[in-house]
Amino acid sequence: MISFNKVSKIYSDHSAALDGISLTIQPREFISIVGHSGAGKTTLLKLILAEERPTSGNVFFDSTDIHKLKRSKLHQYRRKIGAIFQDFRLLPNKTAFENIAFAMEMAGRPDEEISADVPYVLQMVDLGDKMWNFPHELSGGEKQRVAIARAIVNQPDLIIADEPTGNLDPINTYDIVQILKKIHTLGTTVILTTHNKGVIDSLKKRVVTMEKGRIIRDDPTGKYVL
Repeated sequence: MISFNKVSKIYSDHSAALDGISLTIQPREFISIVGHSGAGKTTLLKLILAEERPTSGNVFFDSTDIHKLKRSKLHQYRRKIGAIFQDFRLLPNKTAFENIAFAMEMAGRPDEEISADVPYVLQMVDLGDKMWNFPHELSGGEKQRVAIARAIVNQPDLIIADEPTGNLDPINTYDIVQILKKIHTLGTTVILTTHNKGVIDSLKKRVVTMEKGRIIRDDPTGKYVL
């Protein structure tokens, strides 16, 4: 599904965020990427999202070289990806329903689909009763569940979860991980970055460890080892 072929990313100060990375992520895989700050995890995700371009090498989504897509095709490509971040990135003046509906509107989905799909995904993340609440009326865990619902509502092929539990307590962390596992069982590829050892060890899924822009370990059913 996703393939990095000898990818390097060098910034203007000559620092190497990625150094000759080769990595393949299969369809419907759940993979965790771990490493200390500065290891290259965020840069790797930005390349998948086409927010950055590699200095050398290629990144493929299926058979498409992401960074050779014309600007007009990038929007279509990004619709295949749902992204979840540590800071939620919800629109503060919109309710939970409206935040998710807005993502559908941007994708050109019709009103009847929005009316049907938004309540469905909110139920899926156990927030059916918080549909009309604004972000300031939600707990941190609830905000992240709205963000997950927003990420999955357009039925993407891939979910990128970048430190999704970084601001959450252990109970909410557990709930978010269970939702990500549920999404994965429905056939979606999931890429998770996290510093949470307990999360990684509980998943028993593939773990890729990065250090100084390189992959130093790739375990099919790994644990958090740094």
